[in-house]
Amino acid sequence: MIGKGQKPRGPRPVLTVSMAVGLAIAIVLAAFVMALYNERLSERDRVRQAAVQVHILAGSVAAPLAFDDRAAAREYVDALSSNPDVEAVAAYDMRGRLAASFLRGGEALPTANTVGPPRVEGARLVVTYPVTEGETVLGSVYLRTVLESPARRAMRYAGFALLIIMAALLVAVLGAANAREAEAFGKLRAEIREREKAEEALRQSQKMEAMGQLTGGVAHDFNNLLMVASSGLDLMDRTTDPARRERLRQGIRQAIDRGASLTQQLLAFSRRSPLKPEVVDIGRRLAGMHALLDRSLRENVTVEVKLAPDLWRIEVDASQLEVAVLNIAINARDAMPDGGAITIEGRNEPSGRPDGVGDMVRLSIRDTGVGVAPEMLSRLFEPFFTTKEVGKGTGLGLSQVYGFARASGGEAGVDSVLGQGTTIWLRIPRSTKAAPAEPAPAPPVRANPEGRQRILLVEDDDNVAHLVEEMLQELGYETRRAAAAAPALDLLEAGEIFDLVFSDMVMPGDIGGLDLAREIQRRWPRLPVILTTGYSAAATAASGEGRRVLVKPYRIEALASELEAVLSGAGRPA
Repeated sequence: MIGKGQKPRGPRPVLTVSMAVGLAIAIVLAAFVMALYNERLSERDRVRQAAVQVHILAGSVAAPLAFDDRAAAREYVDALSSNPDVEAVAAYDMRGRLAASFLRGGEALPTANTVGPPRVEGARLVVTYPVTEGETVLGSVYLRTVLESPARRAMRYAGFALLIIMAALLVAVLGAANAREAEAFGKLRAEIREREKAEEALRQSQKMEAMGQLTGGVAHDFNNLLMVASSGLDLMDRTTDPARRERLRQGIRQAIDRGASLTQQLLAFSRRSPLKPEVVDIGRRLAGMHALLDRSLRENVTVEVKLAPDLWRIEVDASQLEVAVLNIAINARDAMPDGGAITIEGRNEPSGRPDGVGDMVRLSIRDTGVGVAPEMLSRLFEPFFTTKEVGKGTGLGLSQVYGFARASGGEAGVDSVLGQGTTIWLRIPRSTKAAPAEPAPAPPVRANPEGRQRILLVEDDDNVAHLVEEMLQELGYETRRAAAAAPALDLLEAGEIFDLVFSDMVMPGDIGGLDLAREIQRRWPRLPVILTTGYSAAATAASGEGRRVLVKPYRIEALASELEAVLSGAGRPA
């Protein structure tokens, strides 16, 4: 059976013909060798038989030759004429004269007999032998016989020809079968190509359908968020009531935060979100989520945590882990409209290998809700797929769970029975690293107390650059903007002094933000660089080199914290 994407297997037609021809040649050669061997055996047997006959004849004619009784000698000679293979028989006296003979045909008898070893003359065998009485030589005998009868020879060659005909028939049959096989092989390959084309078209159709669902869902959610922000700004321009302006400002801020969260969920699902893995103690992390779960769940929903006492540590993005647990818990809450219980279990799943490779930690979250229909189980992790009513779910919660598990090197799955509840589980690889020490409390965010430190802002978008300059100036920094990497390098080469370079990563021109950071590190190693981007692949590349990256969108508090962390240990450019 040929699976999807596999090529048909088996011997190619050319190899089948070669094997058939080789087998036929082998049969013919074997028959030829056997014929030669049988001919040699037959020849030796004929020589032996003729020698026995000659010895018997010599013993029989000894007395007639001694008494010169030619009539008796003729009787013994004629006795061999009954053998159809015997052509000539003769008895010679001691003076070499012919005493008695028999000739069936062929060459005449020799006038004088020369005694010697048996000899083959064409298709005939000649055997001679002396006739003796004690030490006295009385004469000699002569026997000429055919080595093989025409009938036997015809049968032997007919058998050889039959073998050749059978070999030819074998080649013909295999050739015909090979032609049919080649035709079937060609049809099979054509069918496979057609099926591959159909499957590729189906995959492309599924991709386009998924893309349509994805873009439609994103457009719907972002339009709602833009509506909140746009309407809020319009209303702020029309009111002077401080309390109302504050409510509108909070609404706009929430819309912006929800947009950023939506983007991060999409990136997590696509497994392109830059994670910040750290060694996590699941028990400690879940203990710190009690307050968050209490605020997110209803009073009629209880949460029970059952963790193995020796539960292994894992290396994941701790914040993404918390979001995954929260998303699963919220889905469980919505599946229990009349209340119920959520059970969070954690256990070790050893691989059995001595080196511990393959050890996993399984985290299961089980509810007692309505369950999920079997036909919907395979779609639960799809983006924007939801079983909830319109307006009550985005369909991105479980897709974030799936993306987080895959980006962490693990997997996610779901088990559910209608009317009995649902279990969503994560399997994350075990980490053998030591748990990190508790970090010291972060200092409060504040403006730069040391005066007007200079920051070189590299940003190609005018609107973004204007807002970032406003934030930097609000924090007490002096700024100078360059619209691309090349003008920024020109400013540094001209001798202008800056305390830090704050650069976007994706910019027009041949030099991007990451290349700019590398060039500054090479030429001005004491000048710190902070990169910023909203493009996750670029952030991942920069983080992989150990660069400091501030992911867009960011708030002024995050900007202030990042700048203070870098400038507190940075020196002046060399």
